[in-house]
Amino acid sequence: MQQRMDFMTILGIGLGISLVFGAIAMGGSMMVFWSMSSVMITVGGSFAALLINFQLPQITMVYRVTKNAFVNEMKEVSELIELFVRLGQKARREGLLALEDELADMDDTFLANGLQMVIDGLEPELIRDIMDTEISATESRHKMGQDVFRAWGALAPAFGMIGTLIGLIQMLTNLNDPSKIGPGMAVALLTTFYGALLANLLFIPLAGKLAIRSEAEITLKEAVIEGILSIQAGTNPRILQEKMKAFASPKQREDMERQSQERQSQSGEEVIFDNA
Repeated sequence: MQQRMDFMTILGIGLGISLVFGAIAMGGSMMVFWSMSSVMITVGGSFAALLINFQLPQITMVYRVTKNAFVNEMKEVSELIELFVRLGQKARREGLLALEDELADMDDTFLANGLQMVIDGLEPELIRDIMDTEISATESRHKMGQDVFRAWGALAPAFGMIGTLIGLIQMLTNLNDPSKIGPGMAVALLTTFYGALLANLLFIPLAGKLAIRSEAEITLKEAVIEGILSIQAGTNPRILQEKMKAFASPKQREDMERQSQERQSQSGEEVIFDNA
């Protein structure tokens, strides 16, 4: 399956870090904003709280889920429609059993499993039930990854405040030396800065991006179910195309129409992907 980098995620993180630390550099020394103890309290403390809140397999799963925020492995809707139109045409010409030759080249296990059930002759209601169950399980796994990042986004500022309180207590024990009050207050506030930065630039936005990715993947899987059941029912490929276009956005439909016109002008033949 083709992987496409999500440059918006990388750009957002890079731009956010550059703007924040660029503003810091314009106002003074960067080293003023570094404190190892603050990092330990904010990052280490919030991660320890995650270990309490979630089970270890749920936390280790975050690494695999996080990849979805940076890499898009999903097919384009137009690719999916084109694939199902081709499969539908083949099934109508040669029969459903002829689709078995297509399974070996498929890298989408959800699609391959659905076609295999069609080839095996399972009832449409049973196929839909099995595939809907798999969608629900996928959605649940995705939600767990989002929940971990949302929890981390809530815990990081909280531990930043805890670090600030620790710093204030330590500062108040040295009131006999007024020269240490200013630097002590600055160090105390660093943990709040770290917590707010991590939560609002990294954890919460990543949870949001994963939610968008999950919704898009679920929509594609639902389109796969409709395509598979339409092929099983012997639906005309043109009607199948129109049915699956419902899962495409207006912009995607315009792109498909433009591609259809370009292909038709080059080949001089009618190409499926006409305007809905």
